[in-house]
Amino acid sequence: MNQPNLTRTTPLFNTTSIPSHANSIPSSSPAFGTPAHPIRQQDPPAPSKRSILPILLPPATLRPVAFRTFTKKHNLTLTSSALQTLATFIGKHCGSGWRGDGLAEGVLEEIAKVWKKSGGAVIVEGDGNDLKTILRNLESSMSGGRLVQHNGPSRQGAFPLASKRDKMEMGTLEGRRGQLGREDSQDSFGISALDVEDGVNDNLSQDPRQWIKVIGAFEQPRLLYSVAKKHFEISGTAPSLLPDPSHKTHLFRHRYNLIHQRLLRNDSFQASTTASSRTTLLQRSSSSFVTTQHAYKLTPIANLLGRSASGHLLLGLLTISPTGNLALNDLTGSITLDTHLAKPIPEDGAWFTPGMIVLVDGVYEEESSAAAPGLEGDGGVGGLIGGKFIAFSIGGPPCERREVTLGINLNNGDGNSSTGGGFGWVDFLGVGSERASGPMMRGLEQTVLGRHPVQTTGEGKGRMVIMGEMNLDSVKTVQALKKVLGIYAAEAADQMPMAVVLMGNFVQYAVMAGGGSGGSIEYKEYFDSLASALSEYPAMLQAATFIFVPGDNDPWASAFSAGAATLLPRKAVPELFTSRIKRAFAAANAEAEKSTGKKTDGEAIWMTNPARLTLFGPAQEIVLFRDDISARLRRNAIHFQPLAPDAAPDMEESDDAGGIESPATNEEQEASESMEIDQVVEAAESHIPSVKGNEAAKSDVSSDMVTARKLVKTILDQGYLSPFPLSTRPVLWDYAGALQLYPLPTALVMVDPEAPPFAVTYEGCHVMNPGPLVSRGRRGVVKWMEYDTKTRRGKVRETMF
Repeated sequence: MNQPNLTRTTPLFNTTSIPSHANSIPSSSPAFGTPAHPIRQQDPPAPSKRSILPILLPPATLRPVAFRTFTKKHNLTLTSSALQTLATFIGKHCGSGWRGDGLAEGVLEEIAKVWKKSGGAVIVEGDGNDLKTILRNLESSMSGGRLVQHNGPSRQGAFPLASKRDKMEMGTLEGRRGQLGREDSQDSFGISALDVEDGVNDNLSQDPRQWIKVIGAFEQPRLLYSVAKKHFEISGTAPSLLPDPSHKTHLFRHRYNLIHQRLLRNDSFQASTTASSRTTLLQRSSSSFVTTQHAYKLTPIANLLGRSASGHLLLGLLTISPTGNLALNDLTGSITLDTHLAKPIPEDGAWFTPGMIVLVDGVYEEESSAAAPGLEGDGGVGGLIGGKFIAFSIGGPPCERREVTLGINLNNGDGNSSTGGGFGWVDFLGVGSERASGPMMRGLEQTVLGRHPVQTTGEGKGRMVIMGEMNLDSVKTVQALKKVLGIYAAEAADQMPMAVVLMGNFVQYAVMAGGGSGGSIEYKEYFDSLASALSEYPAMLQAATFIFVPGDNDPWASAFSAGAATLLPRKAVPELFTSRIKRAFAAANAEAEKSTGKKTDGEAIWMTNPARLTLFGPAQEIVLFRDDISARLRRNAIHFQPLAPDAAPDMEESDDAGGIESPATNEEQEASESMEIDQVVEAAESHIPSVKGNEAAKSDVSSDMVTARKLVKTILDQGYLSPFPLSTRPVLWDYAGALQLYPLPTALVMVDPEAPPFAVTYEGCHVMNPGPLVSRGRRGVVKWMEYDTKTRRGKVRETMF
């Protein structure tokens, strides 16, 4: 079949083809008055645009249609102001045919989709700019009462947004380039926030490095939890290094509100609506069952007044009062805490220091009238209420799994099933929300990486190499780094790790503080020697992304801290010291392009402390943090007095005096009642591990693992990387959100040279500590962490150098 000639020429030189006619009479004959050439057939005029006569649509009339679209179909709640705004928009652009022609349903459907894709809250407000911005952007696409798509190639196949300012107002995904995708569009993965265009070649899409995005602490979206709306909102004020003093109060209030809402959504704090007399029977007859089924209730501190000698469960912040005593604070008041009878839960399983938010169970005791006025009475000093709270047990707030926070269920493999009450539509890091792009990105992750059982040893590009405490002023550190890089450089190019994380401190002592590590000139020379060592392995520089995270001894913060704790979060190492390393990567990429003809994109990224690394959008989140946190916890931890062996009977007697029945004293009376407990309850109790089993299991665990578990539980239960007073660990008030661990990340890299190297999983979060690169106390041993993104597990590796 001959292909038509598609060559284009200038219209002036185009030859006009005159069709031959069967009539032999010339067409230009004056008798017929016809032209010499046939009249060019023109396209029929396009039908006129359907005119819409605007109407005044009452909100009450639109309410059933809006409720069916927003609430039943998309699980969104409309306020009265939002309904009024939608009614005005529908009446203006759909006219009288809004119901009969079904115009309103299509427009409302698209508005709901755009609202959810832009990361809007569950409650749709009409007073703010979010909904108005969406309607303003969609107004240009309205034609005849319907939404029409623009002709021409569209990257996401949807409607354009107006401006960058409008995108910020809508809370859209960071990095969307001028367009907002529809949920039913198949032309895009909906991942424009990753700066990856659709239609990329197969080699690029199959390289996991192309799906890595590193987010600094000063680049994260500033989200605040609204107690009234029970949802997250974007902060309306610009962050500052020197904010108003009120922002310090907001810092602790935000932490408290996050943990408080997390507790209220926990099953242990939700009372059953089907309570009956049989519940009382179960509580009396089975002490172990009441522990797992009883619904706890939190009491505000201000409500303790007038309720002396009554037991309560408090949630508050541990602080040191102005009188020097340990106190507990919440949003309603403060009270002195008496811990001489307190027992930590779990025992020797977590640290408790001032600055932590804890649960305290105990009895309130009013202040004695005989107490002398002044500081000894504590009445009204520093906002303290009279009396004290005698604590019997102190524990951290229970942790919440990432899946529960985001409201997804991954057990069925698709991740689309909602568990309810989650924040799946919130874009915490600016890479897309879990509900909007999570299922698609997990499918892409499975295609690129391939999921394997946890027991499978990770191999290939899906690995990350993590090295901590890179003291470049030590010759042994550079030799150990060469040893590790040599191991991976010997592998095939397509099997090398996709990322190498180097974490500080990059010097042993604070730079420019009069220490042994010298000043800025010496610090520059240390990184120049690192650049020379990296240049010996050009294959690694071409195939991997190197990420550098500083410590407290690195500039510029170390210049005035002199080795003490610096402000968190802290900025990256200044570019003044990193120019030689950047040239090493540029030379390696140029060499690869010259020898193979293909461009390589190996790079060095200098990040803040802490920093976050996302892989495949919201599918995986890895937090990178460097701090001597275990030593600080040991220095500031509260010491609990051990109970005497004969204290247990006294406590049981006091409980009986308080009205709590003991199963041992009423064994004969409840013998018949305990028979009514069904077999399901007995089966549930039989699975509760015994004390002997716990002691046996504890004896089999090494002391290093016990320390690791204690550290991991303390940090993850707090959901905060620096649970200390600001006097102990200073924090930038407006950037404290970068220290939040909510929702829990997929993995947490917490480099602490004072703690043993470990890899522990707690509530679905895999926490790793590679420890120092050069092992202390073992000559010639190098240790590092290898994290496999396919199995989401890490392992400690070591070798000799």
